[in-house]
Amino acid sequence: MFRRRQDTEKDPARRAAQYQVDREAAADAAAAEEAGDAAPDEEAAGAGRAKRRMDDRALWVDTVVDQAIRRGEFDDLPLAGKPIPGLRGTHDPDWWLKNLVEREQITGVLPAAQLRRDDAELDETLDREPEERRVRDAVEEFNARVINARRQLMGGPPVVTPTRDVEREVQRWRERRRARGIF
Repeated sequence: MFRRRQDTEKDPARRAAQYQVDREAAADAAAAEEAGDAAPDEEAAGAGRAKRRMDDRALWVDTVVDQAIRRGEFDDLPLAGKPIPGLRGTHDPDWWLKNLVEREQITGVLPAAQLRRDDAELDETLDREPEERRVRDAVEEFNARVINARRQLMGGPPVVTPTRDVEREVQRWRERRRARGIF
């Protein structure tokens, strides 16, 4: 995150680091002048100043980071020393959104996301139903929501959740009940 220049001027740690860099740069410039290290032409002089400026900036950044380390601002960061989750070597421009939805367990925001979650939990939902008629109703209601979401009336990402075959789901429900000893 970038702060405006005014914010950084108020930070005493940054001001102290900049003061130290400025003091060392002035000392280096004075030492170079005393030693007679004058550049023979304008290009060399400009390149020398630019290199010194970059060196000063690098020194300033190192100083600020070192001070932050000493203050403990990098202690106990989440995932310290662990691989970053979700890096698979492919570029996904929506990685941050998918991670947010997963981390915060956001549901109901996008029909496609809610349907994927409902699809994953449908067997558990059906197993709680005591009657075959209610299982059929639940599968038909799920299929109606999938079809409605595919129409994209509210926009958003495409719906890739498949509809379920009612007869097949009723058969699977019966088999799971038999396996648990419920007839």
